[in-house]
Amino acid sequence: MLIPDRKVLHVGQGEYRISSCPETMMSTVLGSCVSACIWDPAAGIGGMNHILLPDGTSSDLQCTSLGTNMMELLINGLLREGADRQRFRAKLFGGAQMFAGLGSIGTRNAEFIADFCRHEGIDCDGHSLGGQQGRRIQFWPVGGRARQQLLARDAVEEALDARNPVSASGSDLELF
Repeated sequence: MLIPDRKVLHVGQGEYRISSCPETMMSTVLGSCVSACIWDPAAGIGGMNHILLPDGTSSDLQCTSLGTNMMELLINGLLREGADRQRFRAKLFGGAQMFAGLGSIGTRNAEFIADFCRHEGIDCDGHSLGGQQGRRIQFWPVGGRARQQLLARDAVEEALDARNPVSASGSDLELF
């Protein structure tokens, strides 16, 4: 349950958000998409993105929502606000194999985000990647706390529409 006086920032597909406000919580819903929650604990600032596809070509989507671009937007935004790249910590989520007809997009997304952080030297404090269920992710960017709620398969599309409530499967994971 959310505390009413807290500020909630929703991170939609192809978006990223950054905050240094201790009362801010970021939230997103993921299926095959992935999200990096990155923060600088000393500067007290963090952010979250929502990546639709790993790098490559797509005639249906602008390249602005692809992996490397979304990671660079988040990282550069954090640096502009005073974060130090050497202190970055990350928690990674998503990459589910939701529907048989989508191929291996979830797996490719999960591999991309883990490889990106490893290649860039960003320490990962925790992750929940893969599987077959969608996730609702909540992230408190100042302290790096993250909470995951697994969603029932039929609830993911409803959850992507912010006007609808989300039914959970009862499996929660919290990464401190």
